[in-house]
Amino acid sequence: MQTNDVTTYAAVDLGSNSFHLLLAREVDGRFEVLHKEKQRVYLAAGLDAKNHLDDDAIERAVNILRQFAVTLADFSPSNVKVVATYTLRRARNVKRFMQRVRAVFPFHIDIISGQEEARLIYQGVAQHVHHDEQRLVIDIGGGSTELVIGEHHQHRALSSRNMGCVSFSQQFFKDGKITQKRFNRAIVRAEQELESISNTFSQLGWQHVLATSGTAKTLCAICQEGDLNNPLTLECLRKLMKTACDAGHIEELPFTELPLERRATFCGGLAILIAIMQNFAIDELQYCDYSLREGLLHELQEKLSAKDIRQSTIENLSQRYVVDTQHAANICTTLEWLYPQLKDAWHLDDPELLSSLMWAAQLHEVGLSINSSGLHKHSAYIIANTQLPGFTQEQQRLLVMLIRFHRKKVKLREMPEFIELPSGVLYRLIALFRLAALLNRKRQGATSTPFNLAVKANSLHLSFKGRWLKENSLFAADLDAEQEQWKKLGLTLKVS
Repeated sequence: MQTNDVTTYAAVDLGSNSFHLLLAREVDGRFEVLHKEKQRVYLAAGLDAKNHLDDDAIERAVNILRQFAVTLADFSPSNVKVVATYTLRRARNVKRFMQRVRAVFPFHIDIISGQEEARLIYQGVAQHVHHDEQRLVIDIGGGSTELVIGEHHQHRALSSRNMGCVSFSQQFFKDGKITQKRFNRAIVRAEQELESISNTFSQLGWQHVLATSGTAKTLCAICQEGDLNNPLTLECLRKLMKTACDAGHIEELPFTELPLERRATFCGGLAILIAIMQNFAIDELQYCDYSLREGLLHELQEKLSAKDIRQSTIENLSQRYVVDTQHAANICTTLEWLYPQLKDAWHLDDPELLSSLMWAAQLHEVGLSINSSGLHKHSAYIIANTQLPGFTQEQQRLLVMLIRFHRKKVKLREMPEFIELPSGVLYRLIALFRLAALLNRKRQGATSTPFNLAVKANSLHLSFKGRWLKENSLFAADLDAEQEQWKKLGLTLKVS
């Protein structure tokens, strides 16, 4: 879609309470909003006790995304960024959800971690709101609450807590009854969620507090009679709690600024914000109208201008763990040579797959900081438990699998099921990465191994020249052992 020859971008946020669509165009380095849509889906309300999303919730989501697809009909997929948050992070039947959605919505959906959600929220705020000092940003969603401390465009602490206005309202106010005892229980539960980050955040400190999201907007509107520019105070929130308790039921809440669709989640959101302000001794905060969607637009702009934050993430980790960059570069060179010869026969069509292999090469030895014995396990553990800005959960999981099984035994039972990535593609990527690592095991630098390559659908044939293989018996033994591991992946490695 073009507007006066200016490219437009789309950010779609599949939240636990609502789905949001934001269209904007870039003019002189800044975004001008062209269109906004917000649709109530109540996705989190469809999660049962075992974290299965019920059919009604899936159908509501499908219907909304069908509408969004019409709006985005003229958009190039490269100009659209779609992310899903808490509820789809938790849903155990998310693969079924994706299958249903894919039939009506042609754009890729990334399920992001809570940490990544917090980072993107902060970027959305930082692009539009200026402070010279540190700030605390609070975003209360339907299923989770994100808290970030940062200065200018740089975050310093990120956290995502499992508490949201939908989940807390269901847990403590499900039948609609409102009492002080229920509020007290909800507040204590929220404070327990904050306990693990309380000291870290308090020590970092802040000079400004901003709250984003619909919960904060509604509470601010009620307290300030619709004026969102005035600060929201803890004193006012406590008065709202008392008034709600006096009303006794959500249907009797007397607040004129409370939208009908917000009644069911009002008490849960109020309890969480009171808990946050009490826990961090915050007397007042300011509502901010920028959040995740604006962060997505910024990320999309950066990626299209070849400033992919994921590469910066990889480089920072490589430096932190003092990785042998020359060895990593040699493996990358091998991958760049192998991949084009294999991609057609092995159906490795997505260019992102080569990027994942290259990133895995740059990080596969971070575990040396722990011990060289069990290097692959240590490295995989570090990557699995490190915040990787810019990476989705699936992308991070792929890096972990590539690194975990780049050497030693392949164990299929330890490989998770991916939402989008077919197991056959995963196995081929692991085999390709193992081969590239094996070819560089001696850290031989520019020395080349003389062989020819023949590729078929499920096999790879390496034919070595002359007596080279006999003269390098240790390498030949490594290839023999590797053939057995490839069989587990459903692939054949032939050597002659």
